[in-house]
Amino acid sequence: MTDADGAGWRRRSVLAVVPPARPRKLTKVPFVELADGRLQGVVSSGSDVERVYVSSVAAGTHAYQCSTNNNRPCGGLRGHPCKHLQALADEALLQYGVDRVARYLRVDVGDGVSGGSELLARLNGQPEPASAAVVFSRFLRHLSYLELPGAAATLPELHWFPATGAGR
Repeated sequence: MTDADGAGWRRRSVLAVVPPARPRKLTKVPFVELADGRLQGVVSSGSDVERVYVSSVAAGTHAYQCSTNNNRPCGGLRGHPCKHLQALADEALLQYGVDRVARYLRVDVGDGVSGGSELLARLNGQPEPASAAVVFSRFLRHLSYLELPGAAATLPELHWFPATGAGR
């Protein structure tokens, strides 16, 4: 049976997961996603192990923001992207690849981009305050799954997630 209209995924509860473009370390940027019209994620503080920053870049307008998880503005945002945004962009390029990130943000990468700072240099956005709560709560929700004991029974909210081995 062929899937001529490309909608066969709607009838299945398991979808193929796109693997990362390249492996990445989760210590500095434990959460990165292309969602809600933004490249967004959580970046660990370089100076305080108990502080994280929620950073994002809007697709199209390229407006960017960076603040702590309790909405205190990042001190490095001084009219240009801070080091947290650069780390986020670096990890997004590893996770999704240059082409996908550039297409999502609607930015022309021309002759190529090899790092987050090069990608950010091609954006024409300005700092724009945004709430960190939604991104941070999504990150915490993902973390909560790590605390669950291993079991063969499915979790209703993860019915879409592919099983990668027997007994999972």
